Amino acid sequence: MKAKADMNCVGKTFCAFVLLTVAVTMVTMANIRVSKIAGSSVNLTCGDVSRVDLILVIWKIRPSTGNHCTLAYRTDLNKTDRRNCSERMDWKSSPETDSALQIRQVRLTDEGRYSCETSNSVGTFNQTYTLTVLVPPEVNLTCHRNGTAVCQAAAGKPAAQISWDPNGDPRTELDNHTDGTVTVLSIYSPKETSITCLVSHPAWNMSQSKECPSENHDSLLLDNGNMFLQYLAISAGLLGILFILALIFLCKVHRGRIWYKSKIPETAPTHNVQDSNEQQELEPYASYVQKENVIYNTVYEVTVTEDLPPRLQSVT
Repeated sequence: MKAKADMNCVGKTFCAFVLLTVAVTMVTMANIRVSKIAGSSVNLTCGDVSRVDLILVIWKIRPSTGNHCTLAYRTDLNKTDRRNCSERMDWKSSPETDSALQIRQVRLTDEGRYSCETSNSVGTFNQTYTLTVLVPPEVNLTCHRNGTAVCQAAAGKPAAQISWDPNGDPRTELDNHTDGTVTVLSIYSPKETSITCLVSHPAWNMSQSKECPSENHDSLLLDNGNMFLQYLAISAGLLGILFILALIFLCKVHRGRIWYKSKIPETAPTHNVQDSNEQQELEPYASYVQKENVIYNTVYEVTVTEDLPPRLQSVT
């Protein structure tokens, strides 16, 4: 019976050791995710670890980009050590009383893994954090006169979520920047006169909203009406100019006809002109014939006179 009791005692001790080991291992493997807004400060602790018989505290910082750094403190030597750490990263107060790490004015480059290792008489404990930096976007809403609205959430991390009221089917565009931020563009063309852009982001407790007022739609209708009137006035002006030009042209044509008629002389018909021309052409020939006839008559008379008897010649 005594041997059996001893075996039970050994078994309980072994089980207690195993449970303690598992518990220590679980604490060591703990990983806490922390999100902070860029520009704010964050404090990371080493967990619920007793400072009694504390021997060593080491912060191991592994950012996603940039150099790794360490902060260490040894109680037995009362000495701190600092390697490659930014001035914005330091002990929250004093490592002798508080082993928490403080990061001031958090930046995107501070994202990464932060581990605190503490050693005391009980053992070594490891508390790990994964830091994520949030960047709230800048929200802008543009209400175009053609009825299209463009909602922009610029340079946010992570990408913002944009919705519309009333709900519709907008077109969304993403622009990824080199620093890890994202600009979201939502383009919406609703039929409603008043619409609201709703933007949500993990850095905000509540969504932000911007509205395109109905006055914008009314001004759109007014502008459309003014444009129609302008087009109508321009068209009427052009038609009036064309009418005046046509009228001037017709007047000139009519006056030309009157002037042409007034210039035509009232003369004989065309055949009289031709007869006159023919007469002019025949005048030289007529005079020539007339002369020939005179000569012929003279010769004839002389010849006849010579052939007549003397009595008749005297009569002639």
